[in-house]
Amino acid sequence: DNNHSVGAGLQQALNYAEILDVPVSFSSNGDGFIQHDRSGFSRQIEKELSLASFPSPDELWKMYKRYKKIETLEQEEIASFDYFFDGSGRAPRYYQQIAINRTVEAIARGQNRILLVMATGTGKTYTAFQIIYRLWKNGRKKRILFLADRNVLIDQTKRNDFKHFKDRMTVIKKKKIDKAFEIYLALYQGLTNYNEDKDAYKEFSRDFFDLVVVDECHRGSAAADSAWRAILDYFSSATHIGLTATPRETKEISNIEYFGDPIYTYTLKQGIEDGFLAPYKVIRVGLNTDLEGWRPEIGKKDKNGNEVDDRIYNTRDFDKNLVIDERTNLVARKVSEYLRKTSRFDKTIVFCVDIEHAERMRQAVASENPDLVLENHKYVMRITGDDEQGKREVDNFINPEERYPVIATTSKLMTTGVD
Repeated sequence: DNNHSVGAGLQQALNYAEILDVPVSFSSNGDGFIQHDRSGFSRQIEKELSLASFPSPDELWKMYKRYKKIETLEQEEIASFDYFFDGSGRAPRYYQQIAINRTVEAIARGQNRILLVMATGTGKTYTAFQIIYRLWKNGRKKRILFLADRNVLIDQTKRNDFKHFKDRMTVIKKKKIDKAFEIYLALYQGLTNYNEDKDAYKEFSRDFFDLVVVDECHRGSAAADSAWRAILDYFSSATHIGLTATPRETKEISNIEYFGDPIYTYTLKQGIEDGFLAPYKVIRVGLNTDLEGWRPEIGKKDKNGNEVDDRIYNTRDFDKNLVIDERTNLVARKVSEYLRKTSRFDKTIVFCVDIEHAERMRQAVASENPDLVLENHKYVMRITGDDEQGKREVDNFINPEERYPVIATTSKLMTTGVD
């Protein structure tokens, strides 16, 4: 390096040190190398090395193995196995590399319960694919089960990040078990059936899987009586990896109690600072019914002529126990007003309480934007689990190059985990 670019060279070296998860890095001033401690930005210089005395690749690898406690040949083979590259130029980002390396190295050392906490949108499924690929390809884990809790997550995983497993992979559907595959994707609800004598997962032997990955592991809950806990207890001899952006910790439920402390955490704040996630701003709109509650006047009747119970209703009631059409219309109006100030063709999601609420909101938004709905009825669509037309439009909705649909009203279909 030269004096003009020594700062950039040092920063690159420190970035590599972060990826490799080691405490030191080296930079050059042209005449020799300086070894740095990465504990702080000022970085105390520990020692200077001549060009001839810089550690060889073999010496550096020995130092790395000693620091990482990689002691056996088998551990070394697992830890040094390369990532998957498909020729497209895509490679794991630096934080994904850290998560992958820490997980693989922990498994190489014999750790069998692992938790990764990574913010939504940072590529947990791609990270899981790279972990599975490295362990599967080098023969350490021969049969793998990937668990999720919604069909959209399974379909998305199979179609995108896991597509490279090709004919070695299958999706378990309608509780039909075929033991000829190596990579299995399944809904944990699809493996359990409490109305029959035998759950579907018990068609496998207890030691059939070497690795079980639980996507969005906070959602099935870590309670001892939860659906995926029953599956994990059955396959207890396998290595278990939990993936989540929001680990659950309550008196009854604990991800950490089951999986242990996260071996790596990458936060929303880090993702925004690194430029991988978009920054956001919150625009609060206070509705009087939400802020103050709503109480019907004496003798108030609903659309069906039934008298409304006389009590104070609040946000826990709205669109569940009580539907206030004026509130629905006002929300649709406020969303539409905001879009008129920015762009009426900005992709927008309106999260609703349930499927019926999503349909009411679709109608309300359509009424606020009759000109664009007349131009194309796909301007606003309900995209929920029971709406086949809406589900067919998911790929168009998430594609920024496709103009329609513009606004999606949904309930639970497009929450955490959906790309």
